[in-house]
Amino acid sequence: MRLGDLEKQVLQYLWDRKSADAKQVHSDLSRARGGSLNTIQSTLDRLYKKGLLSREKQGHAFQYSPAVERYEFVGQLIQDVTREFVDDENGLVAAFTSISSELSESQLEQLEQLIESQKVKRQQGDRE
Repeated sequence: MRLGDLEKQVLQYLWDRKSADAKQVHSDLSRARGGSLNTIQSTLDRLYKKGLLSREKQGHAFQYSPAVERYEFVGQLIQDVTREFVDDENGLVAAFTSISSELSESQLEQLEQLIESQKVKRQQGDRE
């Protein structure tokens, strides 16, 4: 999934703040980048249609919040990119190994813990 710069900024904004309406997003983002409220509303609507935001009507406006967690989204991007460029089932692992060479010792330890946690979850799911 490809995102424009403004879409990325809006997603980052909502991941940091959890929830906002278009006027709040416009007020905060326009200080740094300018732009109109209409542009922000269109961007929020596009992100909603892409399934990245959820929204709830409050009064006359929608309140937007992230529909996916930041790290879940990054994981989806990594999978999408590897599917586009790698055509064997080990491609994701190979790509991940390549990336891991740039990680610090503590990041590698954290990654190892996360992998172990996923293994435990999978084993628990298999038992149910």
